[in-house]
Amino acid sequence: MALIKPRHGRFFIGFSLSDSPRTLLRTSFVNLGAILAAAVLFAASFPSIPFPNGLPFIAWVAFVPVFWVVRRAGALACLVLGALYGYIAYGLFNYWLSIFHPLAGVVAGSLYSVYMGLLFVLLHVAARVFPRRGYIVQFLLWMAYEYIRTLGFFGYSYGISGYSQWQILPLIQIASLTGVWGVSALVVFPSAWLAGAFSQPRTVVGAIAGASAWAKRERAPAAVWAVLLAAAVVFGLVSPADYSGARQIKFALVQHNTDPWLPARAPTAAQALALYREDFEVLTRLSSEALASHPDTDFVVWSETAFVPRIHWHQTYREERGSWYLVRDLLDYLAAQDVPFIIGNHDARRDAALNPRGDHRVDFNAVLLFQRDQIAEIYRKIHLVPFTEHFPFQDRFPHIYRALREKDTHFWDRGTELTVFESGGLRFSTPICFEDTFGYLNRAFARAGAEVLVNLSNDAWSNSLSAQMQHLTMAVFRSVETRRAMVRSTASGMTCAIDPNGRIIAMAEPFAQAWLAAEVPAMTNITFYTRFGDWLGVLFTAVAAALLIFGTVFHILGKSADGGFTGKFWRGKTSGGALRANLPKSNEPAAPR
Repeated sequence: MALIKPRHGRFFIGFSLSDSPRTLLRTSFVNLGAILAAAVLFAASFPSIPFPNGLPFIAWVAFVPVFWVVRRAGALACLVLGALYGYIAYGLFNYWLSIFHPLAGVVAGSLYSVYMGLLFVLLHVAARVFPRRGYIVQFLLWMAYEYIRTLGFFGYSYGISGYSQWQILPLIQIASLTGVWGVSALVVFPSAWLAGAFSQPRTVVGAIAGASAWAKRERAPAAVWAVLLAAAVVFGLVSPADYSGARQIKFALVQHNTDPWLPARAPTAAQALALYREDFEVLTRLSSEALASHPDTDFVVWSETAFVPRIHWHQTYREERGSWYLVRDLLDYLAAQDVPFIIGNHDARRDAALNPRGDHRVDFNAVLLFQRDQIAEIYRKIHLVPFTEHFPFQDRFPHIYRALREKDTHFWDRGTELTVFESGGLRFSTPICFEDTFGYLNRAFARAGAEVLVNLSNDAWSNSLSAQMQHLTMAVFRSVETRRAMVRSTASGMTCAIDPNGRIIAMAEPFAQAWLAAEVPAMTNITFYTRFGDWLGVLFTAVAAALLIFGTVFHILGKSADGGFTGKFWRGKTSGGALRANLPKSNEPAAPR
């Protein structure tokens, strides 16, 4: 059975055509079992139905089966197994996406099937062209993948390894230097190293001997990792921000516990308007309760699109009488308040410069700062959710665009300004929902002068604690990276306050109507990460690409890239690497019959 030496790529699930049917079946089941185990371990590392906070320590070995399989299987097998892993892992992890939109689960699963299929092939190539220390290149490739997949239209941060450690505060403080990528690196490396130790097929006794030989030979990289881990923990213990002398800002965070967009599906416009009014009454009641209990509150915050009727539009054009009356009631309520209100709303207006066609209408997912009944300033969402909030390929893929539209997708125009609100002497910015999952945007707010981050989110559509908790894990890192407190007002959870060190200092009960009084510091310091951004992610990507190109060129020339004879990859003439050469001959696997 050619587990280590693929013969001219004659693999599908990691076997050679010369193997017996029994061997082929056994190999297939072993590889498939490893992939299934890896998918389960990945999903369990993060908040899920059985483990609401996730199991962070599982993440440190979650990818061992992945790195192990790509060493066993051939290139074609890795493509298939990677696609399978991507679909299963993200299907388990982001099961709630299908609730968000009928196409979302399929699109995400298909996208990660492609990503993982290609990544598995690259991991396989790395093991072949670097037979001695291919696991280091594999580790770098995995880190590059985690960074790259957060970029561009398809950018998506859920499932980055480092986020699984959101509760381990001493460890995650290095995010102020490296972003989440430093934490991910510490978490992923053990999987690559351990998989290398057990990559050779052998008996149990041989496996123990081989792992022992591996540990002795590869002790230097392991020692470097251990030193970096210890340094990270020490840094985390001595570096937390001291905000005892900072100005404290008092927020009232309102959680009305409904999906704001659900009324849009009501059978009639009158029924929809009645439901919007119910939400409005809940929002104002909770706000009044919070202000009565804490009259010294500095700001009241309502969640993303908590008030759905378009305030500016109906106030300006008054085309729909019922909606205008509801907007008028909101403005009357705000006029009676002495406290500024931060409200999520659908900001629609006519702007010929932004939309020269038709009636010039543009639509934004926005945050409005109200001083009494006047809009003082607006932030319009910059990083929109692909497919469900934004699809820029209408002309190229009209069928997909129509399918998304028919499923009641709320498309928005993209904002362009990094708004920093200023009120009562406080400068703050308001990343909207999905935006607090991206480090680059929140560091930009901090660089622009924001002293507090105010996140407005709506995850109520998911009806899932897992979805809300997964979102929270990323918000924690934004506070550590920028050393900015973050307050989160959400439709149904997790409404909370996070201090500049990533500690959750107050939280409302999820899936309940509630208000939360939270006091957080206003900070002005600039962290290394805030100044230099995702430098480590870029470095991982550049080094991984350079090493893979370098190794492949040497391999084609029949030379070793790292000290072991490589041979021709596609003909499978590799010696199995220096590890095999260093092991006793009795440990060499015999071809099974």
